[in-house]
Amino acid sequence: MTYALSADLQTSIYQLLQSDTDVSSLSGDAIYDALPTGTLPETYVVFGGEEVRDRSDQTTQGALHLITLRVVTQAAGFSQAKALAGAISTVLTDSQIALPHGRVVGQWFDRATARLLKTGGREIVLRFRIQVEDSSSL
Repeated sequence: MTYALSADLQTSIYQLLQSDTDVSSLSGDAIYDALPTGTLPETYVVFGGEEVRDRSDQTTQGALHLITLRVVTQAAGFSQAKALAGAISTVLTDSQIALPHGRVVGQWFDRATARLLKTGGREIVLRFRIQVEDSSSL
């Protein structure tokens, strides 16, 4: 197994989301690895947890990354959050994720959970499965 591509994978996902006009306009460019201090925008995206599983074979180091993204909004209703979550899903399933070394060999939507927050806001937690290979690591 290799975890060597994890940082590059997150950077590439961040760049894809930032460069997509739908995601950018729906999120107001509020896409974070860590929440900033101070007042947050009404709607934002934040990277959540990551689970990684071995997908190596005799010739290639590989890993399956279970990536979580959270869409959070204080807007009334789920409509705005669902539109943003849908745009993120489209980008991460339809666009090729490029890595500086290694490669993405598969990317899939896994699941989503929408819920009300105790603050009155809404949250949609998205999870994607992204499989990578790094043949240079053997």
